[in-house]
Amino acid sequence: MMACRHCTFSITLQCAPAVGEFTAARKRAWQQQVLSGLPLNQAAFAPTSIPSAGNPSLPTNEELFASGTYASDGSETVQGKQEILACDVVEEETEMQNNSCVLTPIVTEGPYYHKSGHPIRQNIAEYQIGLLTYLDIGVIDVNTCKPLPNVLVDIWQANATGHYAGHPEPAPHLANEQPQVGGKRSGLLSAFPRTNFHEQWLRGAWPTNSHGVARFTTIFPGYYTGRATHVHTKVFTTWTENLNGTFDGGKLAHVGQFFFEDELNLQVDKMYPYVENPIRDIRGRTRNWRDSLNIFEDSHGPEGEYNPIFKMHLLGGVINQGLVGFITMGINASYEHDNWWKG
Repeated sequence: MMACRHCTFSITLQCAPAVGEFTAARKRAWQQQVLSGLPLNQAAFAPTSIPSAGNPSLPTNEELFASGTYASDGSETVQGKQEILACDVVEEETEMQNNSCVLTPIVTEGPYYHKSGHPIRQNIAEYQIGLLTYLDIGVIDVNTCKPLPNVLVDIWQANATGHYAGHPEPAPHLANEQPQVGGKRSGLLSAFPRTNFHEQWLRGAWPTNSHGVARFTTIFPGYYTGRATHVHTKVFTTWTENLNGTFDGGKLAHVGQFFFEDELNLQVDKMYPYVENPIRDIRGRTRNWRDSLNIFEDSHGPEGEYNPIFKMHLLGGVINQGLVGFITMGINASYEHDNWWKG
């Protein structure tokens, strides 16, 4: 059976209000959390303190992922002229969101997925240095237009200097390889082999909660030659948890990639350690519209109706205090995809 890869107009109209409110409710919950939390410089170190209302803050890890943190209680958002998450969160967003088209295209997983050893965890950063980034990923079942609970969202990404855990260097015989010139593979190098089998940083999976949302703490990803900045994802509807905290994938319903606005990418490029990217002064970054293999374009779907770009907000008043990104993907929960890259 083929995947539901085409966004039909009738399904889009049917699901638009549900998807819009899904995203809006998550943003409202973030706003309430920030407004009611501790001052930014205290949040991470005072888990038992009573927060002072109206003080913009960064939630602690325990608060961020507490079961009730994102629950919508129907109360009105705190009123005022403070800017929260870079701009006041819109209260009613029932139209179809640009980043929330209900049918998310399937694209290649790429060569850096580890079929085994991906840990089940929300904080995937480990000791990687970079810009603090929270990812709020919602999953909707296109068959019901409702949030999909208890599916496993698996993500992996490059670090600030463009490397994946386990793949530090090119194969010895390709040490001097130059990027492909022209064609769909323009800018690409051969995949680096996996040689560090113990590394797991910037890899992890977490099940969606009862509201169909999985949230991760990570760093903003870096770039490497030929590819636009991106985050990979898979969604499993069944899986087996191992004793060591990793999982074995079962029924795979979706494989995709998420992106970021080019203007944001360029701002992050100016920050440490992103300035240490080894190709910064040699080849530079690849913009979204020049992404090799047409992955960025393919991620919009055949009709171009899905936007695979995270909707980003500042956590504080300036970018280096961190970001939070929202995106919603629609999957066909009855579909099963082969869980292995074929090149």
